[in-house]
Amino acid sequence: MTENTAPDAATPGAAKPEATTDDEAVALAHRLFQAAREGDTGLLRSYLEAGAPATMTNTAGDSLLMLAAYHGHAETVQLILEHGGEANTANDRGQTPLAGAAFKGYTDVSRVLLDAGADPDAGSPSARAAAQMFARTDILDLLGN
Repeated sequence: MTENTAPDAATPGAAKPEATTDDEAVALAHRLFQAAREGDTGLLRSYLEAGAPATMTNTAGDSLLMLAAYHGHAETVQLILEHGGEANTANDRGQTPLAGAAFKGYTDVSRVLLDAGADPDAGSPSARAAAQMFARTDILDLLGN
């Protein structure tokens, strides 16, 4: 038997790593971003009403609003907007939530964003350009084309 064995976490007196506040905040952020992707409006509502920022972004600059819009969740998009989400905030690639919804063809999400003041010509590519590129005629109609 050698003396080079690592201490076992079950060994009395062995130090156990404790979750830090930063670790807990990161885990919560991941849960909220996943809720936006999945359209889990109830979970997001509880955290937004408790003070979680509706404008939080992930490492790619995608906001809760961007994720909910890109994945087609109109009710979740509306909730995030009501709690301070910004309709025209672009991610790190210059894409806006409206452009994401236009790209995917989500007319209901596009309508919610437009009602909140989303600019169809903001971002790169813009929602208008995305709708034109992918022949999203219903969305082009919403945009006035």
